[in-house]
Amino acid sequence: MSAMDVERKNAGGRAEAWGDITPDAARRLVSAAVHAFAERGYHATTTRDIAGRAGMSPAALYIHYKTKEELLYQISKVGHRLALDILEEARDGEGAPAERLATAVRGFVRWHAEHHMTARVVQYELGALGEEHHAEVIAMRRATDAAVRSIIEDGVGAGAFDVPDVRGTTVAVLSLCIDVARWFNARGRSTPDEVGDLYAGLVLRMVGADS
Repeated sequence: MSAMDVERKNAGGRAEAWGDITPDAARRLVSAAVHAFAERGYHATTTRDIAGRAGMSPAALYIHYKTKEELLYQISKVGHRLALDILEEARDGEGAPAERLATAVRGFVRWHAEHHMTARVVQYELGALGEEHHAEVIAMRRATDAAVRSIIEDGVGAGAFDVPDVRGTTVAVLSLCIDVARWFNARGRSTPDEVGDLYAGLVLRMVGADS
């Protein structure tokens, strides 16, 4: 089974990232674009390549997406929204700050591992977006930062975390989690859940959480 097949299987095991995209042809094109961009990079990928992976003609692609950039925007928007939902749900959940931070990191890491190809595109092809689309995605990235920072601030305020630089620590936590998409191997020894648990523990130690 290829890495792409493994990610498709993982995506089906939990919430399908592209399930809300209709019709089926548009959804197939987004999935094909994810794999093409992750494998070859945005700039080296052609619309013909994407259409071919989706089993369609290049002309059929333009019925659903006017440009290759529009496909990247759809991927970026959905990917960032799904990842942000995980963090905001943890931020707004019940429990002590340490519990909520562990939940946030565990879910965020697991998403980047399970959907590592999508996450790679979402995180590393941002510069290829047009100005308006780029601004919209950047706003979601700021919300992502704010969600994690809010949990850390709660922990500092409660005396549960020892964090002299909340903003810097927030960036470090997010960078640690996001980097999972770069190295995670779906056929490796660790599962997404195992990596999520490991990183949750690492982050709690990073913020000096009470044991």
